[in-house]
Amino acid sequence: MPPWTIRLLESPEDMTAAEALQRAVWPGSETDVVPAHMLITAVHNGGLVLGAFVEQEMVGFVFGFPGLESTPDGPRAKHCSHMMGVTSGYRDDGLGFALKRAQWQMVRHQGLDHITWTYDPLLSRNAYLNIAKLGAVCSHYRRSEYGEMRDGLNAGLPSDRFQMDWWVHTQRVKQRLSKRPRRPLSLNSFSQADLQPLYTLHSQADGWPRPPEHVSPLNGRLALAEIPAEYQKLRELDFPLARDWRFFSREVFETAFAAGYIVTDFVFDRSGEQPRSFYVLTHGQSTLDAIG
Repeated sequence: MPPWTIRLLESPEDMTAAEALQRAVWPGSETDVVPAHMLITAVHNGGLVLGAFVEQEMVGFVFGFPGLESTPDGPRAKHCSHMMGVTSGYRDDGLGFALKRAQWQMVRHQGLDHITWTYDPLLSRNAYLNIAKLGAVCSHYRRSEYGEMRDGLNAGLPSDRFQMDWWVHTQRVKQRLSKRPRRPLSLNSFSQADLQPLYTLHSQADGWPRPPEHVSPLNGRLALAEIPAEYQKLRELDFPLARDWRFFSREVFETAFAAGYIVTDFVFDRSGEQPRSFYVLTHGQSTLDAIG
């Protein structure tokens, strides 16, 4: 049994605890904290706030609310998942997955079939959770989505984000969330199929990978796009290189999405001396049903 319990948050006391958790996860900018009164208003109007507790301490939460998206047939309802945070001691224990799974269950009960959220595409841990484990996909790159951010994790870099699409009733998502989920992909799987990455990375003297000067042309049904495996640590130690990676990855994904590719999987490979991270790009929506 996991050490935590997950429940809906509704009281002012719960929302105050959610405020405090935000300050711990995203330190340095009070203006980025969603206040308790906004959380309560959202919950009273169709929104969801779920908290994870170890004994009486909140160690994680996820917050979202109903939204509308534009379609050729007019506005369509969805759930906008705005924020998820987990304290440092529980980030590699499956709690983020458990919170998103609980959110998925609640949104289905509300009669909605689409959940969206954003995240920084250079964060490997988030990518692995969102894509490889949850089964979300992405075809939208949003430049400077939140403008200039001032918290300790985002300050100084353009707030570029992936917008994720989580189609809650698809077999793909149901299988990823089942008791027998698909085994994670490995880099060796693609090597055996003679699929090579779009570009080759070369490391600096300090070991950090440099982005190439230009993006190679995309062709074929599948492509692999590599990113630094530990971008937050890279940002702390070599900020100019982190900025170079921001603009290079922007070019990679905007080019791929414009050419009709979709991010459908993520590989976090630990077989070598250093971990490596790869996005899997698939051409065409018709291929999604064939990808587990």
